[in-house]
Amino acid sequence: MLLIADSGSTKTDWRLVNNNEILSFNTIGLNPYHIDHNRVEQELSNSELDAIKSKVTHVVFYGAGCSSPEKCKLIHQPLSNFFSNAKVEVEHDMLAAVRSTCGKDSGMVAILGTGSNSCVYDGKNITENVTALGYILGDFGGGVDIGKTFIQAFLAKELPQEISEAFDKSYNLSVTAILDAVYSQPLPNRFLASFNQFVYQHINHPEMKQLVQNSFSRFFKVNICKYKDYQNQPLHLIGSIAYLYKDLLAETAKEHQIQLGRIVKQPIEELVKYHQSIK
Repeated sequence: MLLIADSGSTKTDWRLVNNNEILSFNTIGLNPYHIDHNRVEQELSNSELDAIKSKVTHVVFYGAGCSSPEKCKLIHQPLSNFFSNAKVEVEHDMLAAVRSTCGKDSGMVAILGTGSNSCVYDGKNITENVTALGYILGDFGGGVDIGKTFIQAFLAKELPQEISEAFDKSYNLSVTAILDAVYSQPLPNRFLASFNQFVYQHINHPEMKQLVQNSFSRFFKVNICKYKDYQNQPLHLIGSIAYLYKDLLAETAKEHQIQLGRIVKQPIEELVKYHQSIK
């Protein structure tokens, strides 16, 4: 049985493919930059995957942060230990993005989820890739970037009064609590990305709309406009942020003379189709 995983920094979607029967599972995101070997095995053992692990013969894991042999190994080892009867492959989430949007065709593809990334694909291989620098140095346009920009403006008292009051009423977070979550608690990227829910609820406010557009504009300038042929091919996107803000994203893309193609919220279903097609 084939088990396919698409893992971001927040959650992992799993699909067990047994001929025409497909079962779904979910765990937290298993990003090697934010989670260690023991935590991976612990999360797997505490999930519904524990009941089917002995039946799995092949695992294909696509993960955020799995961009180097060293980081792939950090995920491969606990997966191999847990799925002891299976062949395990660990791939970068950009490969999941191109396979779920382009299939076997060429194209320009980007991820806008908790983090962000982009590449150019020739139908077989990723040929160009602007280096993703993570949520501290990069991830422009992603959920962390939008959440971080929002909370910076809130703490600096740069937001309109009605927005600040609405945020205080919804979250009741002190400055100390925010700083502790960012600098002392695990997974600060998820904490920052969680504020997208509030931003989206108030997206019709000019300040919130401009904040998100600025984030997308930085993403296009840094991650897309550096590709030599970016104006002459559509940009396909995957991820929760791309899907949530698709209208605003299209508006901002137009300003940069970028044509959008497919926008896929979750690539896992398309990945299942891809792997079924190459059997």
